[in-house]
Amino acid sequence: MDPDLSVAIRSEGDRTVVAVSGEIDVYTAPKLREHLIDLVSGGHYQLVVDLEGVDFLDSTGLGVLVGGLKRVRAHDGSLHLVCSQDRILKIFRITGLTKVFPIHASVTEALSADA
Repeated sequence: MDPDLSVAIRSEGDRTVVAVSGEIDVYTAPKLREHLIDLVSGGHYQLVVDLEGVDFLDSTGLGVLVGGLKRVRAHDGSLHLVCSQDRILKIFRITGLTKVFPIHASVTEALSADA
């Protein structure tokens, strides 16, 4: 188990919440990728990835999230992000990914959003 990243998964109705905390970088991103692949393989196509506990996100982590989005979209699913931290949101703004991902301020908001 990687001490720099923890992933907790729970179901909320027809959505699956993936709560991530720690750092998502070149070393820890593969762990998150495995979780997302396993979820999609298991038929979970409505994902909410909660990044509130994430203190660092690099391009590898962004790639994993984009990959997850492509996987769920292949099944007409959705991947919503929960992030209210400015330094993490800035990464999504700089890369233009705010246009790609629905980003919410809370899990509750993400769960009530349309898929």
